[in-house]
Amino acid sequence: QVQLVESGGGLVQAGGSLRLSCIASGSIFGINVMDWYRQAPGKQRELVATFTSGDSTSYADSVRGRFTISRDNAKNTVYLQMNSLKPEDTAVYYCHVGCIFCRPYNYWGQGTQVTVSS
Repeated sequence: QVQLVESGGGLVQAGGSLRLSCIASGSIFGINVMDWYRQAPGKQRELVATFTSGDSTSYADSVRGRFTISRDNAKNTVYLQMNSLKPEDTAVYYCHVGCIFCRPYNYWGQGTQVTVSS
């Protein structure tokens, strides 16, 4: 019931910036979770940034101060602004949505590759 289309990944030099976008379509009304994950080669998938209850945000320690999650409700889009990128940020980034009125509950984008060169 929900489709997620990601964009914004690419190759960037260390210290550079990228802005990832995730556009949601379909049954938008039931979305109650919006966040970003990433998975680096040989590593477990990890939560990078999320909106928490109370309309606050939370970040992984490794990206706090460099990444910012935001959303544009009018455009049904969630963003991940990534600044001061490091080679360690190289991973496939996935947006994730939880939809309380959908089946299944969880939806994932197809992933967008972010590669940071040293």
